[in-house]
Amino acid sequence: MKLRGSEVCVSLLVCVSLALAEWSCPQNLSVQSLNTQYVLRWDWADDQQSAINGTLTFTAQYLSAAYSRKPPHEQIWRTVCADVLERRCDFTDAGLSYFGLYVLRVRANTAEQFSNWTIINFCPDTEADLGPPSSVKLTSVKGDLEIIIADPLSSTNKSMKTLVHDMSYLIHYWKRPEGYQKAKVLKTKNNAVTLSELDRWTCYCVRVQSRYDFYNKTSVFSDTHCTNTEGLTPSWQICLYFLLSLGLCFLLALLVWFSFYKVFKSLKSIFYPNVHLPHHIQELWLSDAETPHLLPPRCSGSVWDHLDMISAETDSVPDVQISIPEDQDTSDPSRHGSGDSGFNSTEEDSSVRQLCSTRHDTHNDTHTDTLTDTHTLTHTLTHTLTHTLTHTLTHTLTTGARQTCSTGKS
Repeated sequence: MKLRGSEVCVSLLVCVSLALAEWSCPQNLSVQSLNTQYVLRWDWADDQQSAINGTLTFTAQYLSAAYSRKPPHEQIWRTVCADVLERRCDFTDAGLSYFGLYVLRVRANTAEQFSNWTIINFCPDTEADLGPPSSVKLTSVKGDLEIIIADPLSSTNKSMKTLVHDMSYLIHYWKRPEGYQKAKVLKTKNNAVTLSELDRWTCYCVRVQSRYDFYNKTSVFSDTHCTNTEGLTPSWQICLYFLLSLGLCFLLALLVWFSFYKVFKSLKSIFYPNVHLPHHIQELWLSDAETPHLLPPRCSGSVWDHLDMISAETDSVPDVQISIPEDQDTSDPSRHGSGDSGFNSTEEDSSVRQLCSTRHDTHNDTHTDTLTDTHTLTHTLTHTLTHTLTHTLTHTLTTGARQTCSTGKS
């Protein structure tokens, strides 16, 4: 019975080995590490995916190298990634010591079978890459450049100088127009560095690299930072700035004045256009004699009464008439003496007639002249009093009228 049982066990082991032989192990194991961040990566043949029944997963573990020499049953492997689909496993939070030596392994597995383990050794102190400074600040101070360097940080945000005590920095600085090919190098272990003996009013660029000489580790460069150095301003620059400022102010003032002039001219053209009235209309418009005025109200005993009196006197000029008494008719025999001769009567009648004719002509001429003078005087007084006196004596007549009214009332 024992032989048969041993034969059965051997046959089972052969079957298992044949089944496992059909699967290849994960290949090309590598650890990507930066400071204290560790990521295990591997490859696996994709041509075997068709021969797998079920979902393919991976399992990753680690063991301290001190326990790797012990018998297998005494080795305590710690699983970091179990049945993961990705072909990577992050060991950052696994608790690996920076100065320790570890053995990492990974295998492929399904729900029914699994492959052999693939093993890799890893020592963070010698293999982990060193990161660049976490930050670099560049400041110009009195013509010099002050550089503030912040240490690289671990996964727990602690300075890497707590793990790498001999870490130093390589500072590359150069004039910006020249390029980094002509950069000067400064090596220091300090976090604050001052670059002196630089050209004034020049743009300098700086970049910093971390370095660990014991294992010849160098990080990538930090971001490039540039700034200008300061210095005393030359007198010619001060004069130039002053003249430029003065010219700019003058141009600004000229622009403001020109804007106001244009606005004033536009407003003037709107409210006071350049279109003039004809000359004869301007004479009528500006003539004082032709300008109508309002007359003050009349009152009793005023100057207007005197004007009415003058007009009335003009209208009442008597006509000069020479009346011939009818009782002097030559036919009346009682007016002649009985002793007068006919010659005397005829001579008297002729003389009377001549006298009457002369008087009648004189009456006609006097009446005509009187009518002409009356009409002329009336027209002249009316026109003059209506136009000339109305305009030139408006204020005087108004004042006189008020005084006359006051005198009349008193």
